[in-house]
Amino acid sequence: MATSEKGILNRLYFVAGCMFIFAIAVAVKLVDIQFVQGQHYKALSEKRVYKNFTIAANRGNLYDTNGSLLAASVPKYDIRFDAVTVSDEVFEKNVLALSKKLSGMFGRSASYYVHKLRTARAHNQRYLLIQRGLGYSEYMKVKSFPIFNLGAYKGGLIVEQHTVREHPLGKIAERTVGYEREDDHGYFTRVGLEGAFGPYLRGTNGHRLKQKIAKGQWKPISDNNEVEPRDGYDVISTIDVNIQDIAHHALLKQLEDFEAEHGTVIVMETKTGEIKAVSNLGRTKDGTYYEKRNYAIYEAHEPGSTFKLMAMVAALEDGVVDTSQIIDTKNGVVRFYGRAVRDSHHGGFGKISAARAFEVSSNTAFTQMITNGYKNHPEKFVNRLKSMGVGKRIGLDIKGEGTPKIPDPKDKSWNGLSLPWMAFGYGVSITPLQTLTFYNAIANNGEMVKPRFIKEVKEWDKTVIKMNREVMNPSICSPETAKKVRTMMENVVKRGTATNIYTPNFSMAGKTGTCQTEYWIEPGRYIASFAGYFPADNPKYSCIVVIHKPNRRKGYYGNIVAGPVFKKIAQKIYTDTPVLDELSSLTIQDKKVSEDFQEYYSKAKKETMLMPNVKGMPAMDAISLLENLGLQVKIDGDGVVKYQSVSAGKKIKNNQKVNLKLS
Repeated sequence: MATSEKGILNRLYFVAGCMFIFAIAVAVKLVDIQFVQGQHYKALSEKRVYKNFTIAANRGNLYDTNGSLLAASVPKYDIRFDAVTVSDEVFEKNVLALSKKLSGMFGRSASYYVHKLRTARAHNQRYLLIQRGLGYSEYMKVKSFPIFNLGAYKGGLIVEQHTVREHPLGKIAERTVGYEREDDHGYFTRVGLEGAFGPYLRGTNGHRLKQKIAKGQWKPISDNNEVEPRDGYDVISTIDVNIQDIAHHALLKQLEDFEAEHGTVIVMETKTGEIKAVSNLGRTKDGTYYEKRNYAIYEAHEPGSTFKLMAMVAALEDGVVDTSQIIDTKNGVVRFYGRAVRDSHHGGFGKISAARAFEVSSNTAFTQMITNGYKNHPEKFVNRLKSMGVGKRIGLDIKGEGTPKIPDPKDKSWNGLSLPWMAFGYGVSITPLQTLTFYNAIANNGEMVKPRFIKEVKEWDKTVIKMNREVMNPSICSPETAKKVRTMMENVVKRGTATNIYTPNFSMAGKTGTCQTEYWIEPGRYIASFAGYFPADNPKYSCIVVIHKPNRRKGYYGNIVAGPVFKKIAQKIYTDTPVLDELSSLTIQDKKVSEDFQEYYSKAKKETMLMPNVKGMPAMDAISLLENLGLQVKIDGDGVVKYQSVSAGKKIKNNQKVNLKLS
C-alpha cells in the first residue's frame, strides 16, 4: 500500500515538474516575442493588413512619321456576374430582358443566356464570366443592360479592367514595331522599336497603400497615391504607313509567286537616313507568310553581285582600274587554283570595259580586275573596304544587328581563293541594312548617313528628345568616283542586267545580285537581290530587296525575283502621292491684274490635282487628306478604307464628292 502511494506521488511530482518547465518555456517565449522579436511580428502583422499595390503607368504610343498609330495601349474590360447578390424579385423580373440584350450584342441566343444565368444562380456562382476583352464603348453599353445597371452590389456586375497593346497595322511591320515583355524576375525581352525605346514608352509605375477588409477585399487608406504613376512618353518613328503598306504587299506577292522561303525589303530616305518601311516575311509550313524575324537587321549573308559596287568603288579609289579599261571575259570561265569562276551568260561577254562589266555583272571580269589590282597587296583592298565602312556594324538602337564579316589576309582562313571570290560577293557576309547604307551613301555623293528609325520622343506636345541626322562618314569616296558608279548603276537598268524593270516614266538606278546559298548542303539554293535608289538623277529614296531560296523552277536571278519588287515600290511611291502641277510665281504690279491672276492661279491649282490612293488607310487619315484637297467625303462603315468612288490618279475638282467604304 505504501509502495503504491509513493509511486503515485512520484508521478505527481513528475507531472508538476513538467508543467513547471512548460510554464517557464512559455514565459521565456512570451518575453522573446514581446521584447526580442516584437518589431518583427508587428511588421509581419501590418504586412498582412496593409499592402502596397502597384499602379501601372500608361505606356506611351508609337506613331509613324505622319502621326498614324503603330502601337497604342487600349483598355479592355472583362464582364462577370455575381449571381448571389441580386435579389429574387430583380432577377426574375429582368433575367429575360438581360438575356435578350446579351444575345443582341454577342450573337448567342437569348435562351442560351437565360439558361446560363439561371444555372449560375442555382449553384450560387459569384464569378460567372459573361464576356472578355470588351472595348470602352461596348463596356458602357453592357453596363446599361437590365440588372447590370443596378451596379455591383444590387446588380451583381463585376468589371475587370486590363490594358492590352494593340497594333492598328495588324501583322504589317510586326517585327519592326516589336514588343517589350517583362518576366517574373524583372528581366525584359526587347524586340523592334517597342523594345529599343521601351525605357521612354513604359513610364514609371506608382504605388498605393491599401488595408485588408472583409472577404479578402482591399480598401485604399487615403484618396492619394503614395507614389503617383508617370505615364510613358510618345515615340514618333520614321516609318511611313503608306510606304510600309506598299513594301509589304509588293514583297508578299513576289514571295508567294516564287514560293520563296523568306524575304525582306527596306526603304530609306536618301538625305536623312530615315527608314520609311521595313518588311520581313517568312513562310509557314502551310505556305502562308508572316513577320517571322527581322531579317533586314539581323541576317548577315553572302550578298553576291550587289557587293560588286563596293569592289568597284574600292578599285576606282585606289586607281587599280578605270571605267574604260578593257577586260577579257575569256569565254565566261576563269580558273583560280583549279576552281572555276563563271559568268551567268554562257560564253562570256568578250572583251568589255570595266564599266560594262559592272552593267552586265560579269564575274570573270571582276575577279580578274580585283585579283590583278591587289594580288601583291590584298590587305590594301580589305583596308579600303573597311575605310568606307564596309564590314562594320551600324550601331542601331534596335537589338540584334548582325555582325558583318570581311576576310582579312591576317586571318588563318585566308587563302588564294579569298581575294578573287570577294570580288563578286562570296566569302563576305553583310546584312541587308548594312548593304543599303553603302548604296545610300553613293546616292548621297559619298556621304554615309546613319539609318534611323526614330524622329523624336514627346510628352504630349513637348519634344523631350530630338533624333538628329547623323553622318557616319562624310566621304566614303571622291565625288568623281561616286558620279562614275552612279552612271553605271543607272545603266544597269537601262541596258544591263535589270532592263526588265526599265520604264521611261521614271528613272531608277541599282545593282542586281544572285548568290548561291547553303551550297555546302546541296546546289540550287539561291538568294536574289536588288539594291538601288530612285529617281536616278535626284535620289529621294534608296531601297533593297532580298529574297531567299525562291523555287528555282520559277526563277532565281536577282533581276527576275527581286527587281520587280523594287520597281513596284518605286512606281507606287510615285503614283500614290498626290500630284500637283504648280504654276510659276509671277510678280505683278497692277493690283486688279494681280487679283485676277491669283483667282485664276487658285482655280487652276485645284483643278489640276489628282486623286490619291487612300485604300488601306485609317478612316480619319483618309478623311483628313481628302478634305485638305477640297473634297467632300462621305463614309460608310468603320475601320480602314476598302473602296473609293474616285479612282487613284484621276483629276479632281474642288468640292467634288467622294464616297469611301470602310471595313
